[in-house]
Amino acid sequence: MRRPVLFAALILLLTACTTAPGKDVGRQAGGHWRPRPAVAWQWQLTGRVDTGVDVPVYDIDGFDQSEATVATLHDEGRRVICYLSTGAWEDWRPDAEKFPRSVLGEGNGWEGERWLDIRRTDVLEPLMAARIDMCRDKGFDAVEPDNMDGYRNRTGFPLRAADQLRYNRLVARLAHDRGLAVGLKNDLDQIPQLVDDFDFAVNEQCAQYGECADLKPFIAADKAVFHVEYELPTDRFCADSRRLKLSSMLKKYDLGVWREAC
Repeated sequence: MRRPVLFAALILLLTACTTAPGKDVGRQAGGHWRPRPAVAWQWQLTGRVDTGVDVPVYDIDGFDQSEATVATLHDEGRRVICYLSTGAWEDWRPDAEKFPRSVLGEGNGWEGERWLDIRRTDVLEPLMAARIDMCRDKGFDAVEPDNMDGYRNRTGFPLRAADQLRYNRLVARLAHDRGLAVGLKNDLDQIPQLVDDFDFAVNEQCAQYGECADLKPFIAADKAVFHVEYELPTDRFCADSRRLKLSSMLKKYDLGVWREAC
């Protein structure tokens, strides 16, 4: 005779879980957030963050944005991802002088940035740990580590695929140890080996280069793929994005406020 009461209680519990701010965009896994496929997002790395975009997930710069900005987004029910460059050095960051010249390689195509020698985990691990500590202390839910595919580029170092796997897993562990989710940025060739280590993926231009199918392992694992195109109009990629359950939008290269979502 208690079944109706138990059933009603279960319905109330499920309703509470799915309507609480931020809880409908993913689930907890291993003590941290894990976003689900097809969730909408905003990626803004330049300018003053516009907190009024009606999406449940924001990806913003970890250094440039404050704890107050993260708190404002949380108050509005958003989850917030902390953008960091973990595979390249940026000469304008406040910790730039802590990187010895021996780990700085060739430029990566962006002004003021140089590839890092990811084999030197003795040097890079404490530096990246400090950066991820900053993300945690500001209240972020997750980390987007950038430049995670140096081994496929001309870095100035003889990097191998094994070096990249080791480094990427190190970055994932540093985030998870601090209770943060972590995304795999690009690095498509290593998705089969890394999908279990990361909670979501972030990809640029998979539609332009015919690579979006490579991201299927994340979707199959019920993990979001946050995807942007810069040069294709939305009518060239959104239909496929919806079919693949990607979280896709068109952005400008400066990654400001402007977006056109699928």
